[in-house]
Amino acid sequence: MIYDEFLGSAVGLLGFGAMRLPVVDSDQAAIDQPALDAMVDTAIASGVNYFDTAYPYHDGLSEVALGKSLARYPRDSYYLADKYPGHQIADSYNPAQIFEEQLAKCGVGHFDFYLLHNVYENSIDVYTDEKWGIADYFAEQKRLGRISHLGFSSHGRPDNLAAFLDYGARKYAALKEKAPEVAALFAGENIFEFCQIQLNYLDWTLQRAEEKCAMLENAGVPVVVMEPLRGGRLAQLEPAQMDALETAAAGRSAVEWSFRWLQGLGNVKVVLSGMSNLEQVQDNCRIFAERQPLAAVEAAALLEVAETLKGGVPCTACRYCVDTCPKQIDIPMMLATYNDLQFASSFTVSMQMDAVEEEHRAADCIDCRRCSRLCPQGIDIPEALSELAGALEKMPKWADLCRQREEAARALRQK
Repeated sequence: MIYDEFLGSAVGLLGFGAMRLPVVDSDQAAIDQPALDAMVDTAIASGVNYFDTAYPYHDGLSEVALGKSLARYPRDSYYLADKYPGHQIADSYNPAQIFEEQLAKCGVGHFDFYLLHNVYENSIDVYTDEKWGIADYFAEQKRLGRISHLGFSSHGRPDNLAAFLDYGARKYAALKEKAPEVAALFAGENIFEFCQIQLNYLDWTLQRAEEKCAMLENAGVPVVVMEPLRGGRLAQLEPAQMDALETAAAGRSAVEWSFRWLQGLGNVKVVLSGMSNLEQVQDNCRIFAERQPLAAVEAAALLEVAETLKGGVPCTACRYCVDTCPKQIDIPMMLATYNDLQFASSFTVSMQMDAVEEEHRAADCIDCRRCSRLCPQGIDIPEALSELAGALEKMPKWADLCRQREEAARALRQK
């Protein structure tokens, strides 16, 4: 196993993500515990020591199942990460209540890594609202030793990420002035010591992950990777795409290409893989047994393949169209979302579109065509916005998904 120094600990580069655990009869709430135990045993035997779960995974039962599996091992032999669900906040949520519940479900007395879950355009106001006192509460849990390292995960755009990093720096500065002995417990000058982002060779440009990585490295914040295979979508490529990669270097699977590319990114400390069966665990552990990052020519070939995976329109985000739009639609953002959907449907699309103010969404385009007349790329912008609006209409709403998760969590709490 490849190990790296991560906030003072020797952590395996491959992390075990508990979002897509083996289940019985496709029932997300019926986790196959014996199968999970076998996967965890193989992972630990291969050197994996970082395990990641979250409050809503598997209808609230991922924490329970993973906790049971890990309870068979000494507590100091692994690192456990969990997340606070502020992105789906409900009046029934209370940071202290949820945190105590998570500790009990996992069967532990502390979390090694704890994250504010899914900071994005809609949830950032919840996480920074003093009404909830979320950041202060978890900083206090760190002082008490119940959290070793505090971080956050994000599906937001770069400006959202920058805003939350700034918030963390301001909270640290206030803490340093008020309680310097507590501030000294944090790894840097930010109460958020690490960040988990969606990172893979496709989203390097498609979701601007390159910008996010640079921002985090400049801020001294290490990266944990989620969605390294885009939910499994990058695990299978078309024959022509694999042929192009074989020309650069023979003998690798699509999965190995993805992981070897990530092994070359210096600020990446953990690559989470949401493994669903023993074979995936075995294959991933083989790939992470030794660091073999891609050579420059190989990385270039992979990024060329990424371009062939993209569809949509050639928007360069020049923003010439924005000022002329009578509906004040953020057209470059909408076109980026349109392009994202050409590759695969994703909950992040619904999540980000829910954050857009009403009357400024794709469906609000009035087809005046002022934007298209100014577009240097000749994009038929109204047509793309119309297609996007139609696709969004068919997708489940993020608010509805959050409501379903809260109902499942409430039912679990009442058992």
